Amino acid sequence: MSDIEDVFGGSAEETKPETEAKPDADAESKTSVVTEHTEEVIPGETEKMVTETIDEDGDVVEETTEVTRKTVKRTMKITETSATTKTTTLTTPAKLYGKDLSEYDDVDVESLLAQLSPEEITILAKEVDPDDNFLPPDQRCGYECTKEATGPLNRKQLIEHINKQAIETPDEPEFEPFVQGKVRGKKWVPPPRDAREIEAEEQIAIDMGEEYEHALNDATQEEIIDLAAILGFHSMMNQDQYHASLLNKGQPVGLGWDGITKSTQQKLFPMDPPNSTDVEESIKRVKDDDSKLIDLNLNNIKNISDEKLEQLFAALPQNEHLEVLSLTNVGLTDKTALLLAEAIEKSKTLRVLNVETNFISPPVIVKLVQALLKCHTIEEFRASNQRSAVLGNKIEMEITDLVEKNSSLLRLGLHLEFNDARHRVAAHLQRNIDRRIKLRCMI
Repeated sequence: MSDIEDVFGGSAEETKPETEAKPDADAESKTSVVTEHTEEVIPGETEKMVTETIDEDGDVVEETTEVTRKTVKRTMKITETSATTKTTTLTTPAKLYGKDLSEYDDVDVESLLAQLSPEEITILAKEVDPDDNFLPPDQRCGYECTKEATGPLNRKQLIEHINKQAIETPDEPEFEPFVQGKVRGKKWVPPPRDAREIEAEEQIAIDMGEEYEHALNDATQEEIIDLAAILGFHSMMNQDQYHASLLNKGQPVGLGWDGITKSTQQKLFPMDPPNSTDVEESIKRVKDDDSKLIDLNLNNIKNISDEKLEQLFAALPQNEHLEVLSLTNVGLTDKTALLLAEAIEKSKTLRVLNVETNFISPPVIVKLVQALLKCHTIEEFRASNQRSAVLGNKIEMEITDLVEKNSSLLRLGLHLEFNDARHRVAAHLQRNIDRRIKLRCMI
């Protein structure tokens, strides 16, 4: 065994792999750490050591010992290899009929729809539910009832059948029977408040001065209610207390802070007496052009026949004194309303025409407004509350265009739903009123 083996108990040069990386199929390179130990012996100097000893005879004996020192140099080399792992995720693009969705961006939908047959369009319409509120429900819904009708619809019989089924169907039994006075479920108990919040509320105090404090402490309920009414604290009192304070009346009995607030009794007004106007006599006076007949009111007379209305409208063009004609709730239909439109065109003195609460359709209302263009004397026209509650955008635009062409109309009684029509009509009527005022000032 050599000298180096004597010192370290092994060979002079030794290499041991500490970490060995296993091959990885998903990684591009592997990481390994290798440590190398290198030991080198450097020869040194030799020293002599002299020691004196005494033997058994008592003589001094010198012993010389040579010591050789050797230097061992160790070199360690560490090699590190970094590894990079790359993970690739493959995403399959969405496809429609074997093509990517991006290829359909430049497709002309209208040309594709033009190539479809009526049967294919019907199939496509069943699969698509258009979000359009203007379409009727039967066109939006894809369900089509193919069952044949069993007979004509009898609304009264259908309602009686539904009511009979509702009465005969037993109510669902309750899981727990009702017991008067018994509380079901758990009663809600508010959580305890924090002591800090209570202390903060107690510390809040308003210094109002001694005079105001004495005045409020000694005030009665009536005086506090009066003060609340003056300051506008409506939530502290009811309507009777508020009006009693403003009118300086006594407060109602039993309506203090702890009283029970009751609703105010409504005032009963007598019913309006029925219209006692004689229809036949009025028609005769219109035909005779009575100079005293200026205002003709036939409102709420429901037994006027179409023949009498036709006689009245036929006599209007020859009358030169009638200025106001009211036909509210008389059962006016499209047939008689068209005759009224013809009579309006030839009228010479009529200023106010009221046909509210009748059965006139929107297109006939347009005919009446169109007739006002030829009658330059009518200043007020009212035709709201008809059979159709909503006129529609097309009818309202037609009425708006006709009103803007009319220079004599000052007031229009029609419910217009769309803002554009309302604003245009209001602006034009205001211009007519301003023009009329300027003419009067000039005269």
